[in-house]
Formats: sequence, structure tokens, C-alpha cells
Amino acid sequence: MIDTGQIREHMDVEGSDGKHVGRVDKLIGDDIELTKFDTAAGLRHHLIPMSWVEMVDGDTVHLNLSKDAAKAAWRTTH
Repeated sequence: MIDTGQIREHMDVEGSDGKHVGRVDKLIGDDIELTKFDTAAGLRHHLIPMSWVEMVDGDTVHLNLSKDAAKAAWRTTH
């Protein structure tokens, strides 16, 4: 289980393939909201569940899904 206290605003989020998925805007319940100003996130807010987090290392959140898999399954907000 990941300690959500390790995840902070502006941390990079990478897929299991090492590719940039987005940047943390804030935590909402069991989800991470990615900043909408990140071009990798399509300039929109997207939610990814905490269950996708493999580990937190320094200023990077590493997912257990590739970038493409995460983008195919994330939820769009506003």
C-alpha cells in the first residue's frame, strides 16, 4: 500500500514504461487529479486512481500501467 502522504502537488507522474503521464495537481479521495496545464494530459484535468501507483520515488509517482494504458483508462474532469 502506498503512503498517500508522499504524493504532493507538482510531482511528475510516469507510466511503467518511464514515459511522462502528467503532473499532480491535487489528491481527491482515492484519486490523483493531474494538472490541466500539462500538455501531456491534454490541457485538461484527469483523474487516475491511487491503485495505479506502484511507488513514489523522490519527486516522481510511478504507475503500474504504461503511459498509453493510463491515458486510455483515466477519467476526464474539467
